[in-house]
Amino acid sequence: MLDTQVLKDQQGMPMGVFIPMKTWENIVFQYPDIELFNNDIPQWEKDFIDLRLNKAQRHPECLKPVEMLLETL
Repeated sequence: MLDTQVLKDQQGMPMGVFIPMKTWENIVFQYPDIELFNNDIPQWEKDFIDLRLNKAQRHPECLKPVEMLLETL
């Protein structure tokens, strides 16, 4: 269980999370690449994702369950 605190604004709405340093160090130890998640996704990758999502919305009949893929592997 994480020892975290939810930070709230003046209206009581959640606005952030405080993670104690010892907890953060444990997370980084278990997931060394976690600090890379702060990097922005390149625009070309966002565009590619948008294209794929739009295609899936226009042609939902083309979507197949991941289990079918796993069966063929």
